[in-house]
Amino acid sequence: MVKSAIYILAALLLCIGLFVGVDIYLDKQFEEFHDAVETLYKKVEDETANREDGYAVKEMWTDKKSKLHIFVPHNDISYVDYWLNEACALIYCGNYDLALGKIEVLKEISKTLPGGYEFKLENVF
Repeated sequence: MVKSAIYILAALLLCIGLFVGVDIYLDKQFEEFHDAVETLYKKVEDETANREDGYAVKEMWTDKKSKLHIFVPHNDISYVDYWLNEACALIYCGNYDLALGKIEVLKEISKTLPGGYEFKLENVF
């Protein structure tokens, strides 16, 4: 009986540690992505952004999403892909006004998306 209780407690602590570690990892990844999107937004706002700036953010996201597929559903990742591709295409065409709107959505997504996967009571139940 005591052994079983110790095993259950150890498993519970291990799970909580894993969840906290995933929270920290997701926050870090999305914070870095948010910073890159914020920089791109400022360049687009100044109309100094070029194709390479958009593709640099896109390349960064491609690297991150290959690891995020483990923790984040594919639909959420493809949602970011969609908005990022739209923004890059508009930057490529020089349509900065519309690109700002797409990048604004990306900024909001990168801020709010990790919150849906945090170890919180409302996400557990």
